[in-house]
Amino acid sequence: MTTAPPHGTRYQVGLVGWLSLAQLISWGSVFYTFTLIMEPVERELGLSRVESSLAFSLALLAEGLMAYPVGRWIDRGHERVVMTGGSLLAGLCLLAHGWVDSKAGLYAVWMCLGCAMAAVLYSPVFAVVTRRFPHDFRRAIITMTFLGGLASTVFIPLTAWLIADFGWRHAMMALAALHVAVCAPLHGVLLRNAPRHSAAHASPQAHNGRSLKQHILSAPFLLIGLFVVLMMSVTVALPAHMVSLLREHGLSEAWVIAIPASIGAIQVLGRLLLFFFERHFDLHLANRLIPCLMPLGLVALLAAPWTGSAHGAVVILFVVLWGIGNGMLTIVKGTAIAEYVNREHVASLNGALGLPLALARSAAPLGLGLLWSPQSGYALGLAVLLCLSLLGVGALMAAQKLSAGRNRS
Repeated sequence: MTTAPPHGTRYQVGLVGWLSLAQLISWGSVFYTFTLIMEPVERELGLSRVESSLAFSLALLAEGLMAYPVGRWIDRGHERVVMTGGSLLAGLCLLAHGWVDSKAGLYAVWMCLGCAMAAVLYSPVFAVVTRRFPHDFRRAIITMTFLGGLASTVFIPLTAWLIADFGWRHAMMALAALHVAVCAPLHGVLLRNAPRHSAAHASPQAHNGRSLKQHILSAPFLLIGLFVVLMMSVTVALPAHMVSLLREHGLSEAWVIAIPASIGAIQVLGRLLLFFFERHFDLHLANRLIPCLMPLGLVALLAAPWTGSAHGAVVILFVVLWGIGNGMLTIVKGTAIAEYVNREHVASLNGALGLPLALARSAAPLGLGLLWSPQSGYALGLAVLLCLSLLGVGALMAAQKLSAGRNRS
């Protein structure tokens, strides 16, 4: 059973709220934009599906490679420079995207956007609130993901409208302005007076006598790393192909836009349920059950073509399971290292997953594109994602057992 945080250690609602707004813009204007511009970019630049998918994979590769240095900079108290600079870089890259006229230019822009993502998305901001609010970081992270989870709900329709009315080039330029005018100033003002040393020193868990290297080589960290890598690969692979996948199911264009947009709202619903009810059941049991929603959603999507008249209802079931599961899974992934490994070095430990996470995440959208075929569509790719998600669930359960045994000893 979870316990309330000690008096005087609760997170600052205003700080977390404004950081959440920056997350909404950052996720919506970069991560969720690719699925909408993929087809018009293919048509204008003469690219194949594999070639266009590679752009997003390169962004994820760059993000992962930058994760460790970003984590070290944040652990050393440079969070303001990191996140403000990341917002400015994102704005400049989106602006440059409006003038892209070649495959090489597209790849260069998305690699730079990947560097910006490493500095402004959930991993760095989760580390920031974990360091600032060591006794209440989980609640702060859940709160932060409420607004961030609406990114697809807000930006998929918004970006689709911008593309339809002004073209994808001008749409990217409009999104760039949000980073420069909103996100960069928010990070510059809010992240002053960062703690130079991790605030997690106040936690008894920080005084376990282990160095950063020992934590990185420990079995719980390696298992948590496997869990995060596998589940992140699964959750990253689908968004880039979601619109095309839904069109493949024969849905109308209105539903093709409405379904991925609604997933964001359903993610928030899942986080609301977690926020209000997690104190009433065991945290570790919740961490085991939540990831299971992802493979269940994939099973529903794989089964949909065989359900006849119930096809639409089964796709909706996928949306509900995937949305609620992905919304809650963000919390589990964002807090697992702090819960089962160490809080003092949380930013650096998250960053240490950079290379394997970069390789897995960058391969996921490209791999799903390679597994697509005109005959079977995305069926084989979805089956592979199902297997990966089941392996990830098993790795988390094993890490929990090892961590519990270590704490008892």
